[in-house]
Amino acid sequence: MNQKRWPALLALALGAVAIGLTEFVPSGLLPQIAGNLLGDEYTRSPSDAVAHAGWMVTIYALGVVAGAPLIAALTARMPRKRLVLGLLVLFVAGTVASALAPTFGLVLTARFVAGLPHGAYFGAAGLLAASLMGPGSEGRGFAAVLSGLTISNVVGVPAITRLGQEAGWRVAYLVIAGVFALALLAVAATVPDAPAAGGSPAAELRSLRRGQVWLVAATGAIGFAGFFAVNSYIAPVTTEVTGLSAGTVPWVLVAVGLGMTAGNALGGWYADRDLRRATLIGFTALIAAVAFFGLAAPTTIGLFTGAFLIGASSLFLGPALQARLIAVAPGAQLMGAAVNQSAMNIANSLGAALGGAVIAAGLGYRAPAWVGIALGAVGLILATVSFALDRSTPAPEPALH
Repeated sequence: MNQKRWPALLALALGAVAIGLTEFVPSGLLPQIAGNLLGDEYTRSPSDAVAHAGWMVTIYALGVVAGAPLIAALTARMPRKRLVLGLLVLFVAGTVASALAPTFGLVLTARFVAGLPHGAYFGAAGLLAASLMGPGSEGRGFAAVLSGLTISNVVGVPAITRLGQEAGWRVAYLVIAGVFALALLAVAATVPDAPAAGGSPAAELRSLRRGQVWLVAATGAIGFAGFFAVNSYIAPVTTEVTGLSAGTVPWVLVAVGLGMTAGNALGGWYADRDLRRATLIGFTALIAAVAFFGLAAPTTIGLFTGAFLIGASSLFLGPALQARLIAVAPGAQLMGAAVNQSAMNIANSLGAALGGAVIAAGLGYRAPAWVGIALGAVGLILATVSFALDRSTPAPEPALH
């Protein structure tokens, strides 16, 4: 198993690389997408058109929210490798459709479809990775899969963003579909067969009766939206606030990705040791990072430093929030993991929508940072309440299947 473990983990992480591309590349290409699909509106008001194009981010997130719990419930008895392969097939189809759809409405429909497998993939792949790494490694297992997301943001997102700026955003999405196809082949070749967890649709759905599941999901959905409120509009901040060229945007995304890489590695390690402190420290750091970004973005050093800190604090939180939802959903690991992804993409949708709303209201491209501070503060409060409830009614420890 040890000889097979690392190629299998890399294959699962490659799927996360592709997910990072399809999720985050639109943030760097919103001006190009707006100009191509919303030409008349863009001519009248570029800022309004960019805000409208932000629905590329929002609708994908809504697909994740809808698909994660539904797929988790329906596939409770499916072997996890087979589930991961099926999800990658759906990713390929949805991403190709996103690239080829002729109108903004059809592109949004394809983006919704492409978002459906997102949450279940991270749930199933994360549980597979955790089982490969052994008991007590939930945080590091999910961090291993999330490492693909960080690599994507360091190398892939900037590169594909640059490609989209030069060759068109549709070409960028066809390349992303190719990465999904490569991940599909890699998983098929390297990941060992693994049985289903032995649950059932009813057991998975029963986990949703627990109040802590909803509280922890709300914590992630609201608190993590502070990251997406800023990250969704990092391209116009770079060009309109800092005054740098569009060619600088990929390098700002590299800074975000480097921060994510550092934060994810530390967050996975810390979550396995002290889940409560990892969560509370993570939210505090995210609030501070967003505030710094909002204040310092007009300067080049401030922009790049703030981008790094936002990436680091957000992915420090990632493994902790994933492990936390599994912990409060005993007997329904896949649902817990999938609901976390729904929460993260409610955060994506909420953050992008609120960020776009304050921009459209004429408050400027830095206004999403002030929204992000408020959202992060709410997340910190909810996390504190959730852990306080644990002290009176401790959640059972989940068993790793």
